[in-house]
Formats: sequence, C-alpha cells, structure tokens
Amino acid sequence: MKKSIILFTVILAATQLKAQSIFDKWTELNEYHEVMSKTFHPAENDNLEPLKTMANDLKMKADNLAKSKIPMEFDSKDIKKAVAQLKTDSKALYNQVESKASDEELKKSIYALHDVFHKIVGLCRNEDHHE
Repeated sequence: MKKSIILFTVILAATQLKAQSIFDKWTELNEYHEVMSKTFHPAENDNLEPLKTMANDLKMKADNLAKSKIPMEFDSKDIKKAVAQLKTDSKALYNQVESKASDEELKKSIYALHDVFHKIVGLCRNEDHHE
C-alpha cells in the first residue's frame, strides 16, 4: 500500500511538472488558462458572472494564442487545429454573452470551450504528435 501511495505521488508530481512546463514554455497558453480558470470554475457552481464580465478577455487571449509562435516541441497540425477551434469557440462564446444567451447556453458553451482548452494541453503532453 505504501509503495502504491509513493508511486501515485510521483506520477502526480510528474504530471503537474509537465503541465507547468507547458505553460512556462508557451506564455500565451498560460495567459488563456488564467482567464479560463477564472470563468470556468465559477460556472461549475452556476456562477456565470465572471464569464459574462470576462468573455471579451477569453476572446482576446484566444486571438493572442492563435497569433503566437507555438513552441517547437508542441508544434503540430493537431495543436494548430485545436488552437484555431479555441479561437473560433471563444469568439462564439463572446457573441453569445453579447446577445444575452441563456445561462444554460452559456454554461454549455464554456464547458465545450474548456474541453477544447484541455485538448490542447493534452496534445502538448503527448510526445508523439499527429501530423
């Protein structure tokens, strides 16, 4: 049991270190993550006010991310495609907020956007990127 706990702790620490190194290497992804965190986590608790007030920030950070130079070790067609999707979906979410979409629609959209963000992070963790 003790060995299992130690192994789990080592794996968890390695995963956290890898995620942090992704954000350290790709500043624009980290900046997007900061806004995503401030909007998504409150939405999980049905608090959509941060999303409504920061939707433009999400859109702008997604634009910046899409324009940024992808670090060489993460540069793949799959990541480029996912970043383009993040930009499109961030703009769509901003438009939903501006058009006063229902809270249910906004929550569905922020969850989908969060999934796209995590797809990018997951692709960055994968050493064997698909071209």
